[in-house]
Amino acid sequence: MDEFALIDIIVEAMGDRAQGEWVHLGPGDDAAVITTTPGFDQVASIDVLVPNVHFPAQAPAFLIGYRALMVSLSDLAAMGAAPRYCIVALTLTENDVGDGCWLAELSRGMAQAARDSGTYICGGNMTRGPLNIAVSAHGEIAHSREIRRSGGKPGDKIYVSGPLGGAGACLRQDMLLPVEVDAMSELQKAYYKPQVRFDWHQGLSSVSCAIDISDGLLQDLGHLINASACGARLVEENIPLVAGALLEDALSASDDYQLLFASAQPQPEAFHIGELCEGKGIWLNGESIAMKGYKHFNA
Repeated sequence: MDEFALIDIIVEAMGDRAQGEWVHLGPGDDAAVITTTPGFDQVASIDVLVPNVHFPAQAPAFLIGYRALMVSLSDLAAMGAAPRYCIVALTLTENDVGDGCWLAELSRGMAQAARDSGTYICGGNMTRGPLNIAVSAHGEIAHSREIRRSGGKPGDKIYVSGPLGGAGACLRQDMLLPVEVDAMSELQKAYYKPQVRFDWHQGLSSVSCAIDISDGLLQDLGHLINASACGARLVEENIPLVAGALLEDALSASDDYQLLFASAQPQPEAFHIGELCEGKGIWLNGESIAMKGYKHFNA
């Protein structure tokens, strides 16, 4: 099956997600053409996902596609941006291509994630090689209103947007496989179908700094406090956990994709887990704790 037949399979599987409100020209030409909103800044991010690192190679293609798109969109939510469109690049082996069924299921999974997040998939690229998936995610935000990692100040309260540790517990309990698309446990859903918190788009307007939790609470909080030049004090009993998760899953495991942010104003819809403070480092219940979490490269 040649490249052009594969593109046809992808576009058909994408359905309504290949053309949309912001996509003036979608798949089929040399490049996509996007309609932008006057007075808004463009926000862009890119992620590369590889098998047996970011997803099990033997997982259903639908879930691989869904997860790949959602985790890539999460960086936009952390900036307070609204999602608009994605561009996807695939490297595929002959086995991945096969009769096109695996690729169609991957595309349907991405399309469902796009529907769930209000996003469109307007183009991409394919080449032959070891399987990997690159997703370039694009959104927009009112001019100069982006939420950065810097900006936090001692005294700001620390919040998370939802319970943590579900994906980590799934990994710890070796529950990634086997998995069925229509019969997943809650912990498997936490890993394969994370829900990016675009529902916090308006609420983030009053926060001082933010990040999404992709590499564990401690490590991502470390990025936040380093950028804001302060420390953090956490209260263990305030850290919300997904049913079945342990505190360690929330602190150091990856893939939660909840938002972590600080604010001088009360955030009643979020979970208050601590406070930014003077100095450097993170303290849990008054004891210093290392900023450990998932690392792509070890020194």
